[in-house]
Amino acid sequence: MNSPDNPRHSARANATASLFAYLKSLPLGERMAEGAVMAIQAVVGASLAFTIGRALHTQQAFWAAITAIAVSQHSYVDTRKLSRDQFLGAMVGGVCGLAGVTIGHDYFAAYAATVAIAIVICWMLNVGSAARLGGITATIMMLVPGIGPAWDKALLRLGEVTLGTVCALLVAWLMAWIEERWFDKPAKAGD
Repeated sequence: MNSPDNPRHSARANATASLFAYLKSLPLGERMAEGAVMAIQAVVGASLAFTIGRALHTQQAFWAAITAIAVSQHSYVDTRKLSRDQFLGAMVGGVCGLAGVTIGHDYFAAYAATVAIAIVICWMLNVGSAARLGGITATIMMLVPGIGPAWDKALLRLGEVTLGTVCALLVAWLMAWIEERWFDKPAKAGD
């Protein structure tokens, strides 16, 4: 997927670094405005995810809200990339966590091995950026108590993560559309 030698990866990394350098150079008032926009985006995405999760009677809808906040980024493209990583990490971590719970849920060694395996699998799939998320999901699977069978817990967690990422993407897209539509309009002749 993305290797350090990939020109698109390098260009994206440079653009992200430039964006953050630009944002850091803004005066306090403008940084506060940018922060407020990010806060609105994260809160709306998390609230939407949590509300839908509760309406669907997921066991722990707060995971959808946490995911929405975790993947919310300054641009739609960055939110999309992080959402993909979150989803892949949750999928790998959920499968590994399910295996870990099934094989040795009461043993710390099984927990440690499960997290390590989830991280290695993400790297083997060439999505190292999803590795920490895979480890986090495996940790949640193995250490956070849940109701029902382990496979049900894995599916619910993946569903909650998916819900959070979809809500964050929807809000990021809507915010980008609003910004483009109302704030980036070119000046008309005679204005």
